Amino acid sequence: MAHRPDVSRLDDTPDISATSSWTRNSRGKRVFDVGFAMLMILLFLPVFVTILVAIVLTDRGPAIYAHTRIGKGGRKFQCYKFRTMVLDADTRLDALLALNPHLQAEWEGTRKLKEDPRILPYIGSALRRSSLDELPQILNVLKGDMSIVGPRPIVEDELKYYGVAQHLYLQVRPGLTGPWQATERSDSSYSKRVKLDATYVQSGSFATDLQVIWTTARKFVTLSGRGAY
Repeated sequence: MAHRPDVSRLDDTPDISATSSWTRNSRGKRVFDVGFAMLMILLFLPVFVTILVAIVLTDRGPAIYAHTRIGKGGRKFQCYKFRTMVLDADTRLDALLALNPHLQAEWEGTRKLKEDPRILPYIGSALRRSSLDELPQILNVLKGDMSIVGPRPIVEDELKYYGVAQHLYLQVRPGLTGPWQATERSDSSYSKRVKLDATYVQSGSFATDLQVIWTTARKFVTLSGRGAY
């Protein structure tokens, strides 16, 4: 049976030396990433094209959104996603949080909003619920910015939420999926997400990656969970 990360193993002061050789610097993991990404392109190409057309028909503007994230070693890269929000989403967010203290508290706790008025009608919520909005990150995997399995890619401002565990995050490539996406998704706190990510970096293996991929695929097929809203 594939090994599943045990979040109870993460102590309060993670040691960088405890990082798994598979997650940190494995040639085998990179070969697996490229091979799996190529397979995904072949399987999902019709879906990719259909989503592109649907977004363009729903809202003017680019269908693919690029946002700066922090990768291995602190290197910044452009993380690709299908656009699920209106074009001025960042401006609207600032105004929304300034007027709604309860939404400000929700955002600070999870970096997400359950009822987000910036989401594109129909196609936006469907993509986020199914996580299909993250399909373009296959290109990030091929470029070497990301891995198939790893911590969820974060923006620079989120590093502070990782505390001492930010050193673990910076040791590896962020993932297209990971233990948080496969198990908790938006039903957990940010601190739980950090714990899952850090534990994966410390003890992840090829078997762990297969388990995470299998769990992610099963959730996608059954549409179980609430996605990343």
